Amino acid sequence: MATATSERVELAKHCSSRNWSKAIRVLDSLLAKQCSILDICNRAFCYNQLELHKHVIKDCDKALQLEPCVIQAYMLKGRALLALGRKQEAVLVLDHGYENALQQTADVKQLLELEELLKAARREIDGAFKDQVTESKQEAPVSSLGSCASEKFDEKIDKREDHDKVIETSDNACKISTVAVSESGACSNGKAHKSSSNLGEQSKIKSISKDASKANKQSGGSSDLSNGSVYKEKENGKSGIQIQINGSHVSCKPCNGSDLHDNLSESSDRLGDLSVIGNKLSIKSGSIGKLHLKAGVSDETKMNKKYTIARISDTHSISVDFRLSRGIAQVNEGNYTKAISIFDKVLKEEPTYPEALIGRGTAYAFQRELDKAIADFTKAIESNPAAVEAWKRRGQARAALGEFFKAVEDLTKALVFEPNSPDVLHERGIVNFKAKDFTAAVKDLSICLKQETDNKSAYTYLGLAFASLGEYTKAEEAHLKSIQLDSNYLEAWLHLAQFYQELADHSKALECIERVLQVDNRVWKAYHLRGLVFHGLGEHRKAIQELTIGLSFENSLECLYLRGSCYHAVGEYKDAVKDYDATVDVELDAVEKFILQCLAFYQKEIALYTASKVSSGFFCFDIDGDIDPVFKEYWCKRLHPKSVCEQVYRQPPLRESLKKGKLKKQDLAITKPKANLLRFADLIGKKIQYDCPGFLPNRRQHRMAGLAAIEIAQKVSKAWRIEWRNSNKGTAKNGKKNRRRERINMLSQNRGGAGCSTSSSSEPSTGYASLEDRSSGRSMLSWRDVYSSAVRWRQISEPCDPVVWVNKLSEDFNSGFGSHTPMVLGQAKVVRYIPNYERTLALAKSIIKDKLSVRNKKDEVIDLSSDEKIQQIMCAETCAELHKIVGEDFWVATWCESTVSEGKRLEGTRITCIQKEGRLGYDFAIRTPCTPGRWSDFDEEMTSAWEALCNAYCGENYGSIDLDTLETVRDSILRMTYYWYNFMPLTRGTAVTGFVVLLGLLLAANMEFTENIPKGLQIDWEAILNVEPSSFVGSVKSWLYPSLKINTSWRDHPEISSAFSTTGSVVAALSSYND
Repeated sequence: MATATSERVELAKHCSSRNWSKAIRVLDSLLAKQCSILDICNRAFCYNQLELHKHVIKDCDKALQLEPCVIQAYMLKGRALLALGRKQEAVLVLDHGYENALQQTADVKQLLELEELLKAARREIDGAFKDQVTESKQEAPVSSLGSCASEKFDEKIDKREDHDKVIETSDNACKISTVAVSESGACSNGKAHKSSSNLGEQSKIKSISKDASKANKQSGGSSDLSNGSVYKEKENGKSGIQIQINGSHVSCKPCNGSDLHDNLSESSDRLGDLSVIGNKLSIKSGSIGKLHLKAGVSDETKMNKKYTIARISDTHSISVDFRLSRGIAQVNEGNYTKAISIFDKVLKEEPTYPEALIGRGTAYAFQRELDKAIADFTKAIESNPAAVEAWKRRGQARAALGEFFKAVEDLTKALVFEPNSPDVLHERGIVNFKAKDFTAAVKDLSICLKQETDNKSAYTYLGLAFASLGEYTKAEEAHLKSIQLDSNYLEAWLHLAQFYQELADHSKALECIERVLQVDNRVWKAYHLRGLVFHGLGEHRKAIQELTIGLSFENSLECLYLRGSCYHAVGEYKDAVKDYDATVDVELDAVEKFILQCLAFYQKEIALYTASKVSSGFFCFDIDGDIDPVFKEYWCKRLHPKSVCEQVYRQPPLRESLKKGKLKKQDLAITKPKANLLRFADLIGKKIQYDCPGFLPNRRQHRMAGLAAIEIAQKVSKAWRIEWRNSNKGTAKNGKKNRRRERINMLSQNRGGAGCSTSSSSEPSTGYASLEDRSSGRSMLSWRDVYSSAVRWRQISEPCDPVVWVNKLSEDFNSGFGSHTPMVLGQAKVVRYIPNYERTLALAKSIIKDKLSVRNKKDEVIDLSSDEKIQQIMCAETCAELHKIVGEDFWVATWCESTVSEGKRLEGTRITCIQKEGRLGYDFAIRTPCTPGRWSDFDEEMTSAWEALCNAYCGENYGSIDLDTLETVRDSILRMTYYWYNFMPLTRGTAVTGFVVLLGLLLAANMEFTENIPKGLQIDWEAILNVEPSSFVGSVKSWLYPSLKINTSWRDHPEISSAFSTTGSVVAALSSYND
């Protein structure tokens, strides 16, 4: 009891000397012991004196939650809302308070004060409507002693005499009792209130125990936190930023005056990893909110503050408080060095002053001096372990450094002192999202939104977290809710656009981007995102236009890199090289962007190589044979190019004949026969499209697939004609075995190794050369020749993708480098491949049951033969459960039944389950290592399958136009496709290449696929998840065969090799579908 009394005495002392910060600390201590409405209102009053309006609102809400009839709370909250310019809300609060006051006739004076305040607020709204002025001019000024406002809030205090009147009354009016606050907390009609003892008699409020009620519902609009910063949307469309400093809450204009859109994060992976939008901060991965001081908004208020300091700063404590305010104001204006100087003076006098340490720490953070910032926040915590803002600020600074786990620890500690604080939950939810702990992010943000139902930023991040977890319906609902709260909220529109783009709903994505640009047509990230959408649709020229507009507003690395790739694709090599160089030269503001600079280096070399082949035959375009294996390995792995520069021959600059860096006019000329050929190619190529989330309909890829399929059909048809002719000459029987042996020998001589080249003398050209061996007259077309045609088209159609044969990667081929397709990354679901998760998990369990073991990272066998283990494995419902049962990272391999050697099983795809260090959750993926031994096995299977297909068509079925007769041919095509998909011989692009060849082979046999791949089906996964070729054939033929029709008219089109003979003409054909 003695302690409580001494604290009350200390409180009275601090209030008498107007040391409001220390008074607040005493009240914090009292409230920690017992939750009293009286002390909550007292603290709100102190916050009001420091113009910390958000804290005023927060404490008033808490008081009203405990006792809905506390008139004082209504008045203080109404004044705070007015000070923040939220006049409509202020009227609603004051009106509600007035209704309650009418029922409490004990204090008529208070009722009259409230009535006058309500009228004044309404007059402000009416005046603002009539004058049609900006919000900054509409707001009533708030005096430096926030509770001592002038009688009329609708009149601006712009005369020194008015200021004098306010200040003259301050000595009496602004005193606070250790028992009760003045019923109005302000001077009414310019007159002073009675003494505090009388005020105590006028209003007797019962104390309520601490456990009577917990956290309050904060009203006061939505707090938007982007990159860890708390943003406050103003009515005029500009964003302000808020920060609470251990009870100091202040407001300002946006940093550097930048708009809300100036910072968007990734994702996604690919977006992945998409993307955070907010004010452009000077700190990397900005996560420090900007200080917010209302007194700095208007000139009148600044005059108030200066005059007040001159009149009443006689005591040391008041000088400290106002120095603190000045420092905060300097931070708000971006004068960080000046702010630090002010805080230094405060700390020289009081080295452990928590508010000054937090203020200086925030200034350091904005100067990118995050270590110094953390040091100051740490000192503030040591000085006052209950300083919530210090814990919160340090958490934000640590998040900015990427120390997410430490950041979460700090924010969790802040919640100990302020349980269920929506602000801290909001912060921690965003940090959890950045740490890729999406489950925790959903939990934090959901709790936050139960208290702050109008927090649009929390809804946006909730949508991002749900999307990462694969909860797409919930994600969309959360994003739309954010937009419902504010239809001009740019961050929400951009994230929703990215969400739709990743789901491949390009129409909705473009609609959202258009809404962003309607609000602000200078949002460069909107143009970048629209460029990404057009790029994904194959509309590269449209993408270039959008990216160019975006670059006129911001010289962003993302726009430069993507535009360079688009120029590269359409044959504008000079511009491509220029953009690639500019990308490499951009100063990085985030480490994760370095990968784009690495890719720009590699793709510049590929652009120069392609430019050197523009006038040559397309068959001379041979990345696999001409580009150094070391270069390709580094390109595929996205490694630092330093070693490449030292070891590999660099491409020369653009040749003299290509100084313009553009395609020749003859390459761009489209004749009528070419136009007809392109239309047919588009019709055929559309059939490659997957109707699954994440797969955009790419017109450029469709054109590529159609032209490649027709070329394959023409080449194979010619080869089969030679085969059939040789059969009729009676050479087939004697030549069949020799020819097969010859093909196997030819391919085995070129399975890889350092310096190997597809253009070596041991392998026939895969271009347009004669398909007939001059000495024997026999066809020399191999399965590798057929697929190489499709690979070449895939390589030139999208230069961003490093598509190469794995056996051309020298040493990596021997070590088992191959494709990697993830379904789950930590907690994130990969939108394209997560539909295959359940089947893959079931197959993994089935293989473990069959083999009674798995293999670990070191390729060691892990025995799982016990009945208990097997039973647990078969009951596992997630990859996480499976990993816990096995006890460590592991993989199991699917198998493929051999056709060449009966009873032999080939190693198919490895299903892997690993836990990466520093990542929550597990990576569940399929990996296909192409080792020399495995390559040899599949090479033999592919050779056998190709031989069987040639025999099936070139015998009695040659030239048939009867679908029933051609069933054996169809089955043979599907069997070879099955082995191709399980072989996975390319670094990427295996899926589309396999289906392009399938379409070409069907066409060569006079069969055209006229429908689409069924919705939700990915044919490459059908092959991977079936261990027998017959089961794959059976599953695919059920939808493929009924969609086939006989077509021989395709033979009337000109040959691809003559219509588009040069590399330049091929690039032009892929880029001319808008003509």
